[in-house]
Amino acid sequence: MREDTAVERDGVIIRTSIIGIIANIFLAAFKAVFGLLTHSIAIVLDAVNNLSDAGSSVITIVGTKLAAKLPDRKHPFGYGRIEYMSAMLISMIILYAGVTSLTESVKKIITPVTPDYSTASLIVVGVAVVVKIILGRYVKSVGVKMNSDALVNSGEDATLDSVISASTLAAAVIFILTGLSLEAWLGAVISLVIIKSGIEMLKDTISKLLGESADAEFAKEIKKTVRSFKDVSGAYDLVLNDYGPDRFNGSIHIEIPDTYSANQIDELIRDIQNEVYRKHNVLLTAVGIYSLNTSNDSSAQMRNKIYRAAVAHEYVTQAHAFYVNEEKKNIRFDAVVSLDAPDRKAVYNELVADISKLYPDYTLQIAVDTDYTQI
Repeated sequence: MREDTAVERDGVIIRTSIIGIIANIFLAAFKAVFGLLTHSIAIVLDAVNNLSDAGSSVITIVGTKLAAKLPDRKHPFGYGRIEYMSAMLISMIILYAGVTSLTESVKKIITPVTPDYSTASLIVVGVAVVVKIILGRYVKSVGVKMNSDALVNSGEDATLDSVISASTLAAAVIFILTGLSLEAWLGAVISLVIIKSGIEMLKDTISKLLGESADAEFAKEIKKTVRSFKDVSGAYDLVLNDYGPDRFNGSIHIEIPDTYSANQIDELIRDIQNEVYRKHNVLLTAVGIYSLNTSNDSSAQMRNKIYRAAVAHEYVTQAHAFYVNEEKKNIRFDAVVSLDAPDRKAVYNELVADISKLYPDYTLQIAVDTDYTQI
């Protein structure tokens, strides 16, 4: 990510988080005053809950600041993944809140307590619903726009809080109209929804920390950019390493004529790296070379025949990097074997056997590849 773009993004995330802190402090103060004036312990405790929600925004700010640290000897690719850790902490807070809420709801189901809904408490809950809905939608929308999982999770947290408060209002209306107390049961159902959301958020952030395959459309656009250069007939083996939101390093192989000199290759690689960085904010740390036959007229027919035979195998999704050396009687190419294959070694052995039947007089050098972008 370019430095100016990163600074602008961090600024938006921090400003949005500050808005979240201010909104939650306002709600906490509002509830605390009403709670003290009406002698309602429940409202006072709910005010404390809003202060803990403000903590999620603080985590987002701290995580964003730490993630912006420049690379150093210990972490040469930067600290961008700290943002994922921030999102993970927030998802754990949401999960804890869901478990705590479920525990309290179950206690009330086992030992029912006749609710006492005062006008003041319902006003407080109503205000909380409105503020939390607006805050949740705003924070989540900015999080999606800025590709910030921490903000998205904070927005989801606020939205879930509004759902809890709304269920409390619904339970109050039902009780006032019918005398039927459903607060505990509604609380249990909503708590399960919160727990489910917390688990999903946690799984998502852990998955990103472990390392996921790149977005297929994003990878396709990068390959398209690389193939746009003169004499680049193919772009393969794209690997993208995620070091935080919008922070990618990667490598790729390109197929070019075997007549290119070292100087021409060097110039082409540098041009490709600059263009990919300019258009996609991806730093290609390595560009490998596959040579394309230019002097052998029969090579194209051999290539097409071998490629058709290769992809005829169930788990071979692509073949590329073909080159034939007639002098040495050598054929080499790469075969992309799907990760779904139960035995990749067996697929390789079958492929070697089939191609050997087609060209028994040639020595085969077949490399098994993995398509990390799953295109």
